[in-house]
Amino acid sequence: MKSILIIGAGRSSTSLIQYVLAQASEHGWTVTVADADPDLASRKVAGHPSGRAAWLDVTKPNDRKDLIRRADVVVSLLPAHLHIEVAHDCIKLKKHLITASYVSKEMYELGDRVSEHSLIFMGEMGLDPGIDHMSAKKKIDEIISQGGTIKSFRSYTGGLIAPESDDNPWHYKFTWNPRNVVLAGQGTAQYLQDGKYKYIPYHQLFDRFDIVDILDIGEYEVYPNRDSLLYRDIYGLTDIPNIVRGTLRYPGFCKAWSALVKLGLTDHSFPILQSSRLSYHELIEAFLPDLQGTLKERVARFLDEDMDSPVMEKLQWLGLFSRRKINIHQGTPAMILEDLLLEKWEMKPDDNDMILMQHEFEYELGGQQYISRSTLSMKGEDNQNTAMSKLVGLPLGIFVKLVMLGDIDTPGVQIPVDSKVYNPVLAELADYGVVFKEKDDLI
Repeated sequence: MKSILIIGAGRSSTSLIQYVLAQASEHGWTVTVADADPDLASRKVAGHPSGRAAWLDVTKPNDRKDLIRRADVVVSLLPAHLHIEVAHDCIKLKKHLITASYVSKEMYELGDRVSEHSLIFMGEMGLDPGIDHMSAKKKIDEIISQGGTIKSFRSYTGGLIAPESDDNPWHYKFTWNPRNVVLAGQGTAQYLQDGKYKYIPYHQLFDRFDIVDILDIGEYEVYPNRDSLLYRDIYGLTDIPNIVRGTLRYPGFCKAWSALVKLGLTDHSFPILQSSRLSYHELIEAFLPDLQGTLKERVARFLDEDMDSPVMEKLQWLGLFSRRKINIHQGTPAMILEDLLLEKWEMKPDDNDMILMQHEFEYELGGQQYISRSTLSMKGEDNQNTAMSKLVGLPLGIFVKLVMLGDIDTPGVQIPVDSKVYNPVLAELADYGVVFKEKDDLI
């Protein structure tokens, strides 16, 4: 195998591209980075002799297949819903496929065909999902191999702005796909607590957050991910009474985001006709019932907030009460909000992001009850060389290398929970400073 195709040159691609290009120089491979913005792809390749940039409109099947045909391994950094088209091409053209996205039901349904062609389709090989799976499964396997019985598993991850770069009242900036941030949590969160199923619908999600203490760092808010139950069997925890996976945010974020949900601004289901003729003031007005008072007073009353509350401060800072015109024509509320946040939550050139991840295991071993915490903390270097890019891109790149070298050859649609995958990937990640701090205590 000699050729790698990376589709997508967005926010999370920098570290992946740099790693794969370095490996390509060592092993005599070629790397093509394809994007709808060829200038962006060129900047990411940066003139490397083993790389080239290519233009690709992924909706054009012939152009897409032409690039895939020339590759041995394809890495898709496209929005998750577009992976399936690439997957069908990879099956027809007999190419391996690697993504950082959650594996969809449609992708799993391709499993037999993928295996028949001896192809590797690896999904969830990024940060969350990805490093979270590998690090958690490694610890779970260790506890079980010692004869322990796991009673509770909680896992939290947050892509955050580093404290030294935190200069807005939301304590948040975009470090990864903005659309995913705006639409995060939609659906119903599902998890297990004391053997009972728990369901939190989207409109309640950000009001029902918990506070978690991240080891040696501090307290953060956490809200549950959409479906923690999917991973019971995959992690070998079929009978566990407590399992939840969640997303970390700085204190104060969840209640303010809940206000945006209640106002209707995260809705992506309908376009607002001629939205570019509206001001943000008029948009918010359109979502409110007929109440007396100024717009800000009515919003505060609608949300049951004091006029000078931290939530109202955050909404005011975004400019939602201003007479400024909206930039999006025929945009959905979520698209309009995303466009505004892209401006307000933009990282400055010297800003640093921060990744936090913590697993908590409660288990019984030798008649004793223990709680084990595994914590990862990493900061980026600037707004291009981010911790998010590093922790999404490096696992992808390392796995690409392993496939290219023939060190991984198990076919099928899969996620990285096998020791043959997580051991070499985690071992190399440690060389890049991706190391978990562990602490075990008796309960």
